[in-house]
Amino acid sequence: MRFIIVTGMSGAGKTTALKIFEDAGFHVADNIPAPLLGEFAKFCLSHRPRITKVAFGIDIREENHNFSYWLEALDKLDVDCSILFLDSANDVLLNRYKETRHIHPFDKNGMISVGITKERALLEDIRERASLILDTSGLLPRQLKIKLLDVFGEKESSGKLLINILSFGFKHGIPEESDLVFDVRFLPNPFYNPDLKPLSGLDPKVRDYVMGHDVSVRFMESLYAMLNFLIPHYISEGKNQLIVSIGCTGGRHRSVTLAEKLLKDLQTNENIVAVHHRDIDKDPKLAYGTLK
Repeated sequence: MRFIIVTGMSGAGKTTALKIFEDAGFHVADNIPAPLLGEFAKFCLSHRPRITKVAFGIDIREENHNFSYWLEALDKLDVDCSILFLDSANDVLLNRYKETRHIHPFDKNGMISVGITKERALLEDIRERASLILDTSGLLPRQLKIKLLDVFGEKESSGKLLINILSFGFKHGIPEESDLVFDVRFLPNPFYNPDLKPLSGLDPKVRDYVMGHDVSVRFMESLYAMLNFLIPHYISEGKNQLIVSIGCTGGRHRSVTLAEKLLKDLQTNENIVAVHHRDIDKDPKLAYGTLK
């Protein structure tokens, strides 16, 4: 079992690092008290193989923590333990605290520089034992992600994007979680064909009807080209998940057809793609309105 202890200076990026590990498939826990390290490790070991790699944050709030003593509990167990120590220059830490207006945990009187000095002294012990000391002074979150996943052997996780394709009906509301929303109500509507109305976009007859029009084919070609352009840039910015929502009037015919088509198109690349049809089971007999 693999353990990564994430610690370091307050404001140096421990929370961001833990989120990166969580997205890479680690079981993550934050603010584990040092005296509980051994018991926590035993708990994780007892839950193998569901838990195989763990990243947990250690923060110091008391001056009597003896990290070397408590880390000995991990040395006695069958775990591969690494210590990641995140650091930043004093002026960078000072500016980060000013920007967030947080109170430094080691000086409640508002003297941030005093708190930084106290914390550095308390962390000398664990800093000396660190497997990796990483200065985050000039790093953006996406740059930190690349470094961590590279160093800790999770590089393969950093180049993939989880793409969720969501079909929906505008009459039922736009999905709030959407990153990109495409309105396909301009396409020919199978709803007004009596033979196709009871069916859904999963049926070959509806699919052939929708994709049998040149406007649908050209739209899908443009959408696929645009996503192929965007995906590498989203990945380089550190984005882990993309939700592409495609909406028609009721969310049963056109949006479902195009979502399924997009799923097949995007499955040819290395990213993880899934499709969800939010409104496909809504009452197909409910009319959108009548024209006379």
